[in-house]
Parts: sequence; C-alpha cells; structure tokens
Amino acid sequence: MIPPVRSLAAAALGALLMVPALTGIANAAPSKVMTVPLAKTDADMKKVAEYWQPDRLKKADSYSPATPAGNAPAASSTAAGASAGAAVKAASATAKQAKTGPRDVAPALPKSGSAAKTMGKVFFRFGSKEFWCSASAVASKSKSVVATAGHCAYDPRQPGEAHNWIFVPNPQADGTTPDGIYVGASLSLHEDWVKGDYDFDYAFVTVHRGFVWEKQKDGTYSMKDVGKLQDNVGGQGLAISKGYGNRVNAFGYPAGAQPDGTRPFNGKTLETCAGGTSKTTAPSRELQYGVLLQPCNLTAGASGGPWLWKFQSSTKLGYLNGVNSLTWNRDARGAYDAVSAPPFIATTADVYRQADAQGSSEK
Repeated sequence: MIPPVRSLAAAALGALLMVPALTGIANAAPSKVMTVPLAKTDADMKKVAEYWQPDRLKKADSYSPATPAGNAPAASSTAAGASAGAAVKAASATAKQAKTGPRDVAPALPKSGSAAKTMGKVFFRFGSKEFWCSASAVASKSKSVVATAGHCAYDPRQPGEAHNWIFVPNPQADGTTPDGIYVGASLSLHEDWVKGDYDFDYAFVTVHRGFVWEKQKDGTYSMKDVGKLQDNVGGQGLAISKGYGNRVNAFGYPAGAQPDGTRPFNGKTLETCAGGTSKTTAPSRELQYGVLLQPCNLTAGASGGPWLWKFQSSTKLGYLNGVNSLTWNRDARGAYDAVSAPPFIATTADVYRQADAQGSSEK
C-alpha cells in the first residue's frame, strides 16, 4: 500500500516498477529537458514491432497496470518545484479569462473524418513484465507526438526507461488495432521527473510511422505501413499555464481495483470524468503544485490519459492541459474520489517542443 499523505491517500495510476539501469540519455536540451532513445533506428523499431505481434496484443489487456510498491520515491530538489509554483500562481490569476496563449498549440483533425481518435493505450515492459497505461496523440509539426504520464515511460527509482514501448490509438476490445501501432522512437521528459518529482510526472514520446499487421496465406504476419499518427487519428491541442479553476474532461482506460477491492472498470472501455480543478499537494511524492479533479473514481490503467480543456464532443478534440497521475481517496472510503495531474507550465511546453523536434518532417 502507498503511505497516506496526511489524512489523504494518493496512489499512482499506472506502472512504476523496478527496472534495469538506464541504457543512455542524450544531452539535455534547454530548460532541463532530457531525451532518452527508445527505438531510434528502423531495425530497432522492427524488433519492437515483432515483440508485439497479434497474438501478444490480443492478450495485452490481461496485463495488470501496476502502482508503486513500498515507500515513495526519494525526495528531489525543491528548486524546480518552486519555479513550478511561481508559474502556476501567475497562471491562476488569469485562468478565468479562458484564452489560449502564445505557447498553446491548436488541435488537429485527422486527414479523413470529422472526429479525432487520439486516445488510446501504451504497452511497454519494465524489466521482464508487460504493463499498460493510457495516452493521447498531440498535434505537432512532426505529426508524431504522444503524451502520457512520466511513470508510464520512465522509472525514476533506478533510473530507467521503459522498453518495447508502443502506442495503440482507439484500441478495440478484441485486441485489434484499426488505426495502427506506433513504436516509440524517443522519450522526452523533464529531468526532475528522473528524481521522482510528481510536479513533472508527464512525458512526450516521439513515435515512428504506424503499421498494422496483415495475415499472410501461410499464417504469418507482415507489417503494412499506415503513415503518420496525426494524419490517421488527429492530435489534441496543448494548453500551457492555465492554473487552477478550469473545467476539464479527463479520460483513460482504468482497470485496477478500488480501495475496497471492487473493480468497476475492465480496461477495455474509455472512461471519463469532468469538473473543475483546484490545487493539491502530496509531500511524500514531491507534489507541491498538483492540479486536482474531483469527483473522479478512475483507477490504475487510466494513468497518462489526457485532461482536455475546451473539449468538444463533436470532434473529440480539446487542449491537453494535464495527464492522469495520482488517484486520491480523500474521504477514506471504499472508492477513489479524485485524480490529480502535474501542472502544465512553460517547461512542459519545452518538453513537448523537444519531442516534436525529434520527429521527422517528412509528409
């Protein structure tokens, strides 16, 4: 069990387990941004693809999304948290104006169709076990960026990145992938997440062109290229420095148990919560400027799912303003009653831009 936070209890929504040591980090970009290679070359990409052949994907929903065990991650420097707080406080003063800003990115529809299909699951390995979380495609120049929780791509306790990382938008209950499979090429994150600071529990992953599996006459499968992620499913916008007091819609694929042991969700259906946001803290998780959505009873599996500001149900698009990070049982009853996200501030935009820069500009 995760230790209570004062009179509250907070638990991570997705996988964060012990993993092998980091295999290599690229030079840090400006504003404390780090980029970690996942499957940079075509050969690396094909190895990951081969791992996730249809038979394995059809069983992927049986992999239980895990939560951290034991004590909270070691405390990290408070310097970045202080800067995060200053940015959030400044943003809160103007949040009620509900206007887009210079760092905001407009959402994008797919090439075909009048509605986006950006939300989906990420599947990956930590150590020798497979896990999954939720995620969404984000509009970008490279058309190749996915947003999720930091703990759905990188474990700060070793440290180490996830392996065999893929994104499946619009996953079907039978394990099929009509809108493609996208292998992670590189992972961009804030360096304070590497220290276990939940004010920075977000990640942007740059993905390769997508593919689907086609069955051949001899029963084997071959990869068929389906193009770029954003062209196929669209991309959510990005909203930066909106502070607290905003109305958002949170999405995800929850499957984990509630505190009383019940399992109201099966992980195969996209679930949602909607409401206003407020500030929350979790000192044991280095969370000083968290953004709380209550009520919301999402459980493990929803980690990394998008928080969308100005969400339009007709187009399924809005502005990404957070990702599911921690669940809360604030009334200490049988079910979670809130979920929180890290604040999306100027450094979040830096991480996003670094991820976008890793993608190819080819059409």
